[in-house]
Amino acid sequence: MAATQRITSFQRAGLTFDVTDQGPLDGEVIILLHGFPQSSSSWNELAPLLHAEGYRTLAPNQRGYSPRARPKGRLAYRLKATTEDALALINVVGQGHPVHVIGHDWGAAVAWSLASTHPEAVKTLTALSVPHPAAFMRSLFTSTQFLRSWYMFAFQIPWLPEQVALWLARTSRPRMITGMAATGQTAVNAARDIDYMTTPGTLTAAMNWYRAMPFGSPSQLRRIKVPTLYIYSDKDTALGPKAAKLTANYITAPYTFHTLKGIGHWIPEQAPKEVAALLHPHLSRHHT
Repeated sequence: MAATQRITSFQRAGLTFDVTDQGPLDGEVIILLHGFPQSSSSWNELAPLLHAEGYRTLAPNQRGYSPRARPKGRLAYRLKATTEDALALINVVGQGHPVHVIGHDWGAAVAWSLASTHPEAVKTLTALSVPHPAAFMRSLFTSTQFLRSWYMFAFQIPWLPEQVALWLARTSRPRMITGMAATGQTAVNAARDIDYMTTPGTLTAAMNWYRAMPFGSPSQLRRIKVPTLYIYSDKDTALGPKAAKLTANYITAPYTFHTLKGIGHWIPEQAPKEVAALLHPHLSRHHT
């Protein structure tokens, strides 16, 4: 049985994470994990559709995005740590029972890792945009993925990338908004995300997720043993189709793969109705 009171925050390892808890309190729980450069607000279009189906959603602002959960140094942002953060929230709301987990972008990476290392905590896994990490690694040097991922390598440089981004936000904000809109994001949501990411301390913490990538664990490359839905979009400029196709090789449980046509990277906001329609059979099939 899930916790029957609203959860606005939770704690782990001395850090406090902010949470948006919505939907019927007695509904099956879905954890929504956002990506970069966003926050829990990225679920604002999809979450109400899930509530209408009777689900309760909890969307945390993840490590570095919550002001009270912003440790210093890139090692604090290893995927093992961000995975344990999500597990801590599941333990608070699930009270020993597994929950549905949906992640987008970096949130999908956390979701893959969570299902890989703690399958007992995950009733179903849904990954939006980002493929299984082993599929991504396999595609990196055998497709266009290396070129698509140029920013991941640029973010490894200390200090400079965020200073450039902050300078652009001050001097060329309309151009930044236009650039995000060119990848499928709305101007309103692009402005929202830029404003959030340029609050003091947020951008460095968010980029530390990338800077911690060289310190990943082999356990995150394991095959997935929980029911999985992976939704890819064919206009995603950051992620190519090869890793999306290879992901099936790393799932040993029931698996559904779907490509959204004409949709860019911002799947939860660009195609909430399509995602909700795909989620319905996936989640209800494993309803308890």
